[in-house]
Amino acid sequence: MNNQLYINEIQNLFDDVQRSEIFEDQKMMTDAVPLFPVAEINAKYEESKETEGFDLKDFVMAHFDFLGAKVFIQKQDHLPIEGHIEKLWDELTRTAYKEKGTLLKLPKPYIVPGGRFNEFFYWDSYFIMLGLQVSGRIEMMENIVENCSYLIQNVGFVPNASRTHFLSRSQPPYFSLMLDLLFETTEDKNIYTRYYDTLEKEYAFWMNGEEWLTTDASIKRVVKTKEGDLLNRYYDAENTPRPESYLIDIEDGGNASGEEFYRNIRSACESGWDFSSRWFADGKNIQTIETLNLAEVDLNCLLWHLETTLAKSSALLSLHEKEKYFTERAAKRRQMINKYFWDEKTENYKDYHLKKNTNTPSEHIAALYPLFLKLADEKQAAAVAKVISEKFLYQGGLVTTTQKTGQQWDLPNAWAPYQWLGFKAMKNYGFDELAEKIKNNWCLNVERVYKNTGKLMEKYNALDTETIAGGGEYPNQDGFGWTNGVYLKLKHN
Repeated sequence: MNNQLYINEIQNLFDDVQRSEIFEDQKMMTDAVPLFPVAEINAKYEESKETEGFDLKDFVMAHFDFLGAKVFIQKQDHLPIEGHIEKLWDELTRTAYKEKGTLLKLPKPYIVPGGRFNEFFYWDSYFIMLGLQVSGRIEMMENIVENCSYLIQNVGFVPNASRTHFLSRSQPPYFSLMLDLLFETTEDKNIYTRYYDTLEKEYAFWMNGEEWLTTDASIKRVVKTKEGDLLNRYYDAENTPRPESYLIDIEDGGNASGEEFYRNIRSACESGWDFSSRWFADGKNIQTIETLNLAEVDLNCLLWHLETTLAKSSALLSLHEKEKYFTERAAKRRQMINKYFWDEKTENYKDYHLKKNTNTPSEHIAALYPLFLKLADEKQAAAVAKVISEKFLYQGGLVTTTQKTGQQWDLPNAWAPYQWLGFKAMKNYGFDELAEKIKNNWCLNVERVYKNTGKLMEKYNALDTETIAGGGEYPNQDGFGWTNGVYLKLKHN
């Protein structure tokens, strides 16, 4: 029996299960593994659903396996936090040598985030690698790179996570940064040449469609501004409710104001920020989401890094034409980042609204990327540092936006990736005191929650450090890959 499952193969049953809310978490059904051939399950369902006394949940439990739907963490009393994290690396390790349900196969073991997230996630894995580096787990770092390369070579990109229903979108392109981290750890220059094809292939995915672009238009992830400049945006190939949040999307979509509501929702997921006032036309309500109208500062900075890495790798391979091509592309992108994302009025980096031809009003922590990658000049860096210290740094760490909407990527939540980006960004420009404050505020928050609960959480409340963070579509998860990674890396810096 072919064990790979695409949700559309069980669409009628899936739709009924999600709408009837037989599981508290909509992700449960997406992670289910069929126990029989799908055609057989479908036929049986159609035949039996109208019969008297039919119980949908009983039917589902009899025809699908839900083993491994959640990662349970074994807790040992009074283990110091770093000892707990060392133990967690093993508990969060998974393999998928065969396709199983919606789970994609991968050649190497990997680390899952934890809680309801029991598959390989793209950008999470970079921040997990930061901690693996500190732990000396170089083989697992190499595994993560190898798995990303396998996906790029076989799928054309690294999906959001390693499941069939994520094959329509990626996540922030961190592969080139993963190579830097591995090089920093092993000093093996061959890393860049070994994965040259992979880097090129990922770049082709993000730039797909550029040759057909006309001015003031967009195709997939590439856009041409009114002035004819090339930028990138987040995008998803599908315009349907997300299987893992099916009913939520249908309910939100019922009273949405814009076109392509589902694609806008999914495109925000490609950014990793699901969800935030950053994407909302009115700054408050998810029904006004307009991700597709924006070119994002973080994405364009990451693609600059990919272009720069491709130039460097081309040089190592003596591919002079390609070295010249990617060097020019990176230089041009650097200019565009300054032209489109630097907002003179507020002296801060912001996303760019492609329809309004202006920066968006949203103030958010992705403004750190030009400093993290050393793309800002000294004056810009000083201005951003001021904004960060005045508007984003609280006693429990850096928040992601200045708006409180109930969405999880808004105030008051502090997320691990941005504590590292913030620390590194400030260190890059000599704002050492601010860097230390970012590090200490968040690490103390993590330690306090660990002392009280024995858990390492997905996100933290930066304002009220006595409570556990909330907001979003599901409860705060325990595990937690990128928190473990960033905490270790900060403590050892």
